[in-house]
Amino acid sequence: MSSTVLILNGPNLNLLGMRETEIYGLQSLDDIRRMCDECAASLSFKTDFKQSNHEGELIGWIHSAQSSGAKGLIINPAGLGHSSIALMDAILSVRIPSIEVHLSNIFKREEFRHHTYTSHAVNGVISGFGAHSYVLALHALGDLLKKHA
Repeated sequence: MSSTVLILNGPNLNLLGMRETEIYGLQSLDDIRRMCDECAASLSFKTDFKQSNHEGELIGWIHSAQSSGAKGLIINPAGLGHSSIALMDAILSVRIPSIEVHLSNIFKREEFRHHTYTSHAVNGVISGFGAHSYVLALHALGDLLKKHA
């Protein structure tokens, strides 16, 4: 049976492909979901891919990750990564490998984007490869899961 990876997407990512395409690209969140599903299948994973504009909903999904059987977490916290200690604490509360992703290179952008609270709670951060950041995260998570097996 395949392991399930929870992939969470934060605020405004539902507007991908329409919003600031010069920064975030032309791919929609559905395009990214399909790409993740294909990559995950090649790694013998299933995905549980979700998006919310509400911090509390994201936290609830993280809290239920282990009880729902998720073996790993990939999160694009979007703007909440820069401001949410509560989201960081939620990630710390679950004992599954986790990776933070960003479409843009946050270190080439405004200085306030250079720090994320959530990065303190994850195994690693992948930033700046557009939608491919998710694929890289799936491969990295696969390696982490092998090490924890």
